[in-house]
Amino acid sequence: MYAIVNIAGQQMKVEKDQQLYVNRVAGNEGDVIRFDEVLLVDNDGKVNVGAPAISGAVVTAKVVEHLKGDKVIIFKKKRRKGYQKRNGHRQLLTKISITGIELDGKKKADKPAAEAKPKAAEKPAEAKKTEAKAEPKKTEAKADTKKAKAETKKTETKKADDLTVIEGVGPKISEVLSNAGIKSFADLAKAKVEKLNEILSEAGPAYASHNPETWPEQAKLAAAGKFDELKEWQDKLDGGVDRS
Repeated sequence: MYAIVNIAGQQMKVEKDQQLYVNRVAGNEGDVIRFDEVLLVDNDGKVNVGAPAISGAVVTAKVVEHLKGDKVIIFKKKRRKGYQKRNGHRQLLTKISITGIELDGKKKADKPAAEAKPKAAEKPAEAKKTEAKAEPKKTEAKADTKKAKAETKKTETKKADDLTVIEGVGPKISEVLSNAGIKSFADLAKAKVEKLNEILSEAGPAYASHNPETWPEQAKLAAAGKFDELKEWQDKLDGGVDRS
C-alpha cells in the first residue's frame, strides 16, 4: 500500500515504515505529525484518486531529526557590468518516518470531539427560573466580547503595511515575511539581516538568493513617512542592494 501526499509543498510517494527527507516541517524530534492532503492511495491494486485530495485520508509520520542539506553555491554575473555575486545555501530539512496510511483517519480523529456529552440531571424549577433571569447578562457579555474581537481585528488590519514598497520585496516575499510575523514597516525595521536571511532560506532556494541588507533601513524611512527620501535612495538600489 502506498500513497501520493503533499508534504511541505512537495508531492511524494510514501509507504509505511519508509524514511525520507522533506523540507523543514514544524514539530520536535519524536513528535507524530499528520498530512491530510493525500492525492492518491493504492491499496493492493485498488486505486483511490482525489479531486484534488481524498476526503478523510491521512498519512501519519514521526519526526526523526532536523538537519541541513548539502551546500549549494548560487553565482550571478552580468556581462560587461562589473557585477557578480556569490551566495551559499543549505536547505533546512526534516527526516521523517512514515507510520501509517489511513483512508478514514480524519473521521477517527474527529470522533472524540463529536461524541455527545452526557445529559446532566434535571434541575428544579426554581433553579431554571434563576438561570433564565441570568441569561440576558450572559448575552450582553457575549456581545461585548464580539465587539472587542472586532476592534482588535480592525487594529490588526490597520497595522499591516504594504511591504512591497521596499525595494527588493515583491508580493511573494511580502507573503513569506507576513507568515513569519513581519507585517509592518516597524516590524521590518526592527528585524536583523541574519534573521531575514534565515526566513528566506526556510522559504526555499528561490527566496534565499535575495539580499535583504537594506530592507530594515528602507523600512525605517517608510515607517517615519519619509517616502520622498526613500524614493531618492531606491533609485540607487538594484534588487534591494546599494550599487552606488
